[in-house]
Amino acid sequence: MNTKLKEIIVFENDSIVALNKPPGMLSIPDREGKEPSLKDFLKQEYPDIFTVHRLDKETSGLIIFAKNAEAHKHFSRQFEERKTVKIYLGLVTGALQNDEGSIDAPIAENMAKRGSMLIHKRGKTALTDYKVLKKLKMYSWVQFQIHTGRTHQIRIHAKELGAALVGDTLYGDGKPILLSSFKNKFKLSKDVLEEKPLLNRLALHAFQLKITDEQGNTIDLEAPLHKDLKVTVLQLEKYLK
Repeated sequence: MNTKLKEIIVFENDSIVALNKPPGMLSIPDREGKEPSLKDFLKQEYPDIFTVHRLDKETSGLIIFAKNAEAHKHFSRQFEERKTVKIYLGLVTGALQNDEGSIDAPIAENMAKRGSMLIHKRGKTALTDYKVLKKLKMYSWVQFQIHTGRTHQIRIHAKELGAALVGDTLYGDGKPILLSSFKNKFKLSKDVLEEKPLLNRLALHAFQLKITDEQGNTIDLEAPLHKDLKVTVLQLEKYLK
């Protein structure tokens, strides 16, 4: 098996394979099919692979694929009937008004801006629970649980709460996080001409997933944070606690 693929598999049985998707990678091929996707890599190793759900290209973390048609039907139904437990972790700009709460706001396609969504009464029901885990001065580290799986749901709901996700180019300012922006007496190394961002992508990670197998047993899955997000949160804690 491809070493890179092996490194991101977090769980596997006869029915499914669960992976820790890297940020910036498509879950499944897009219409143009120009960019490689996670599913393309899986197809090289598995004779049959079925899409159960997907993550935004910019989002990292837990994603499952089914290995046969029966498993695909079983797990897809769970997602459709909202019987899964989906927990995400995200870094947002600013502070939230409440340390925990829920946001119930319908999401619709933005007709004026292709590829983006908005909160609108004509939209589909969308419910997100949130809980602030760490307050980091100009940032907050937040846990999100989504009860529906709308496109860009957490990103739009975070914006609606007045705290867009860090690195969100669609719904936030899209700015990277630089160590120099919060570390006093920051100095570049002698040979380095330009500072490299700590984080230069959407700060959202699909962290935990609870699903039920065909026999009714619970499968608890967890995908550790990718290095860039983990290091960023550690540095923010160090200097902004």
